Amino acid sequence: MIRRYMKFVKPYYGIIGLTILIGILKFGIPLLIPLLVAYAIDGIILADGLAYDERIRMLVQVLLVFAVVFVVVRPPVEFFRQYLAQRTSNKILYDIRKKLYGHLQMLSAKFYSNNKVGEVISRVINDVEQTKDFIMTGLMNVWLDLVTIIIALIIMFNLNVELAFVSMLIFPFYIFGVWFFFGRLRAKTRNRSQALAEVQGFLHERVQGINVVKSFAIENHEEERFDKKNNNFLTKALDHSRWTAYSFMVVNTITDIGPLLVIGYGTFLVLNENLTVGVLAAFVAYLERLYGPLRRLVSSSTALTQSIASMDRVFGLFDVPYDVKDEEGAEPIKDVKGHIQINNVSFKYDENDNDILKNINLDIEVGETVAFVGMSGGGKSSLVSLIPRFYDVTAGSIKIDGQDIRDVTVRSLRDNLGIVMQDNILFSDSIKENILLAKPDATEEEVLLAAQRANAHEFIMNLEEGYDTTVGERGVKLSGGQKQRIAIARVFLKNPPILILDEATSALDLESESIIQDTLDKLSSDRTTLVVAHRLSTVTHADKIVVIENGQISEMGTHTELMTRNGAYKNLYDIQGL
Repeated sequence: MIRRYMKFVKPYYGIIGLTILIGILKFGIPLLIPLLVAYAIDGIILADGLAYDERIRMLVQVLLVFAVVFVVVRPPVEFFRQYLAQRTSNKILYDIRKKLYGHLQMLSAKFYSNNKVGEVISRVINDVEQTKDFIMTGLMNVWLDLVTIIIALIIMFNLNVELAFVSMLIFPFYIFGVWFFFGRLRAKTRNRSQALAEVQGFLHERVQGINVVKSFAIENHEEERFDKKNNNFLTKALDHSRWTAYSFMVVNTITDIGPLLVIGYGTFLVLNENLTVGVLAAFVAYLERLYGPLRRLVSSSTALTQSIASMDRVFGLFDVPYDVKDEEGAEPIKDVKGHIQINNVSFKYDENDNDILKNINLDIEVGETVAFVGMSGGGKSSLVSLIPRFYDVTAGSIKIDGQDIRDVTVRSLRDNLGIVMQDNILFSDSIKENILLAKPDATEEEVLLAAQRANAHEFIMNLEEGYDTTVGERGVKLSGGQKQRIAIARVFLKNPPILILDEATSALDLESESIIQDTLDKLSSDRTTLVVAHRLSTVTHADKIVVIENGQISEMGTHTELMTRNGAYKNLYDIQGL
């Protein structure tokens, strides 16, 4: 997993190396302070035969040197180290999110029907952000702390070998403590992240459906349900915090024992005149330079467990396979006329489910309008969703102009399809931007013409900002009929040879339905059109009406032919009082 993550880091090896070198300089400069202490005590304060003026002159000289180092050299070093570290880590996260978003774009409708949107967002935002600690800590700070420890030990061994070995007596206990807690914290962190994602997923759904909650006056009930999710996260977070506290307790206790050993043995050496007071003072100062990084390494290990647990979740999302993808050798479909053949098609959403569609056979000629009708749950929408390859058939084949749609690229296939659904999603951009989704490079004149043909231009111009009016999330500022007309304008702009209308008017009032039905009739002219209809009055003009019951075609013909058969279609027609 870390090797996979390092593929994102690889382009930045050079700048990371430079950042580490600057960081070594940043952390190395403070290591001079204990040497200053030793020089001040042994070379100035306790030195024999020096006059007062001479001592002051020596003190001023050494302080001036150190002032230049700390005032002139260190500030830019500190700035560039922080800036380069943050810049590099943020660019790596940008690359990960970019690739992850591209991956999400390629996942089929099956993935999104089985996963909560909030949890997916949590992985892209929260978990990717948590991996930043691996860069900042694992690739930069850990190495800087290790280098600081090595430099401190080198200086300490030069000062006194015996004391240096004494200061290292705690190392085996420290290493065991870090090893013991690291694995446990990784599992605890993963559980905590999953619980947080569940809270976010629940919250995302409830915020989107707040009107449902309010309409049923179930605020208290929903608060209780949220409290269960939130309490589960609290439990996991506290468990994680408890083990983090254990790790800090053990490691800090170990590193607190070290100075006691050094001070005790160092004082013994001073009393026996085997060590000067200045060297002992410097040594004690170096203990913080030695044990401070050791304590930070524990914090780093905690951050790394969080980061690695987040990597698990990020790459878990990367590893979701594509249910629908371009087959090897797939080529763009060209010059589409609109002849659709559905041959022995069966379909089910999951391997263990029953078939939604069973042995469907249908031939749709170029320019024909074919309506699919039947009771809810019969498989009408499932069938038309197979044509743009939102899902792939379980058995059989679908061909357009004689080409199996699995043998052509998905993008070229969908470029030749226009889809208007019952609940068309508008993004929280301007009306113009929402229409342009169908053809991002379209001119303003093309957008206006598409809106006019969709009977949308008039109401758009009556809005305060016209085509620049923002529609709110999911188009909340527009009525159902207005949203549908914007969606239809998209298809007019795209002008595809094949049109799919999936219950495009079923959620509208009669007045809006009448307006939009006229628009749809205009839209479907001179192109192959597939209509999934709830209200049979809207499809009596269809060239062919297909009745689907329990995943199978039970009847097929024109409106007049089906009415004379007194079968399933006539029963539906009579039920609707037509």
